[in-house]
Formats: sequence, structure tokens, C-alpha cells
Amino acid sequence: MILQLQNSGGYLHFDRDQCVAAGEALAERYRTAQPYPHIVMDDFLDAGLLRRVNAEFPARDGRTYFDRPQERFKYQFNPNTVDSGLVRNLLAELNGEPFLAFLSAMTGIERLISDPYYAGGGLHETLAGGHLGVHADFNVHGDMKVERRLNLLIYLNDDWDPAFGGDLELWDKKMRKAATSIQPLMARAVVFNTTLQNFHGQPDPLKCPPDRSRRSIATYYYTAFEGRADQPERTTTFQQRPGTGDKRDWAVKYDHFVRDWVPARLQTVARKAGHRIGIGR
Repeated sequence: MILQLQNSGGYLHFDRDQCVAAGEALAERYRTAQPYPHIVMDDFLDAGLLRRVNAEFPARDGRTYFDRPQERFKYQFNPNTVDSGLVRNLLAELNGEPFLAFLSAMTGIERLISDPYYAGGGLHETLAGGHLGVHADFNVHGDMKVERRLNLLIYLNDDWDPAFGGDLELWDKKMRKAATSIQPLMARAVVFNTTLQNFHGQPDPLKCPPDRSRRSIATYYYTAFEGRADQPERTTTFQQRPGTGDKRDWAVKYDHFVRDWVPARLQTVARKAGHRIGIGR
């Protein structure tokens, strides 16, 4: 096990010294990985603890899921809407300073900022037939206006048959091929740098039985811009894999066009025009 959670009066928490030591031990492996800095860590946290999280995973009743060509049958659960105290405890610790120290020691990125809003993060669940196209992540937090730098994924899938698919793929910057494919196995964690050219996804439809799903914990980390505030603000930008039928995301392309080229006073009008012709967000 890479990191251990201590129990103090029923509250689970990371030990900072252990986090820093673990991060330093993994630093070279992380920073030299291709196609961009990342790491795959098995037995990241106690599997028994993660099975308890799985047992307390929220129900899908009354929840909506993504359902468009670029992402389908994927649910997102903000921990602030989840009843489980264990889930809230674990996600709070993944946002806490000892864990940020682990990430900084491993990645070399200092002054990381966690996200109390869990924008796009929390618990994820994808059903049979679902997928998430290859993409680069949004780069600016909508509320905090800070730059996204790292993703953490922790998988919750016991007895995962490779035939189910659901692999996370990391693609090269020129979108020629998947450089790495990672199975979503129980207690396996993945951390990777996020930039506008760090493409990744779960692009092939999930082939698990209807009574199974692909579950994970997702938390994202940020830094202040530090003099780089002139970079364009981008939402999730989906890519087309060569030789496939992946659909171009015209809505996002139009949104970026409006952001970059339409005067601020006219952007609302431009977005309404986009909606009328079916390409607005």
C-alpha cells in the first residue's frame, strides 16, 4: 500500500511525513513518464477501505447522466450531495494539505490548490455502453479562476474482466495513437499533468454486463496563474481519433470562437445565434 490513512477517533486522515516520503520515492518515475508526466500506482489505498466506499456508493435514482456523442452514460456525484460520511471523509482528505504535499513531492508542482467545489470531480460511474471521448480538460476553474494542473483517479472495480474494456488511454500530443492504456482495477490510482495538449479518455464503449459499471474517485488540483493569465480559457476539448467515427464537437469549437474573437458585449448574442443553428453550448 502506497499511502495509509490513520484513524483518530473515527476520522481517517493522512500523515504528512509519510505522504512526502511516498511522493519523493515516486518522483522520478512520474516526471520521466511518456507521453506526458503521469504514474499508475497499484494498491494506492487500502482495498478494504475502497470496498467500503463502493458499498456506500450513491444510488443513481433521480440523477442525470451525460448523453451525447462525446460522452455517454456517465454519472457524476459531487461529494457534497452524498450521504456517506466515509465518502465525504475520504474526499476531504484527498483535498487536504498532507495529500497536496504528496502530490507536490511527486510531481514537482508547488503551491497546489485543491477544489472544495469538486468541479467535474467527486465520484464517477459509467454504465455499459458508456464512454468518454479523448479530450483535453478544461483549464480554468470557473469559480476560483485558477489553473488546472493535475488529475487524480482512483478506481473502485473489483474482479474487472479485461473483456469489459473501460481502459483509460493517454494519447500523444499529435493525436496519432494511444501511448498508454490503463485498466480501471480496484485500488489502482492514476495521476497525470493536465494541459491543453495532454489528451486522454475512455473512448471505446464499455462492454461490461448490465449489472456492472465502471466506478472511480476523481479529484483535480490547481495553481495560481503566476503571470500566465493570458492563456486562453478552454472548456473540455474533445478530439477525433484517426481512423474512427468520432464526432467533431462543433459546440465547443463555436464556444472557443466566441470567447476568442467576438467582443464581450456581443458574446451573449453570438451564443444565442449558435443555439438557434444547433451548435451553441
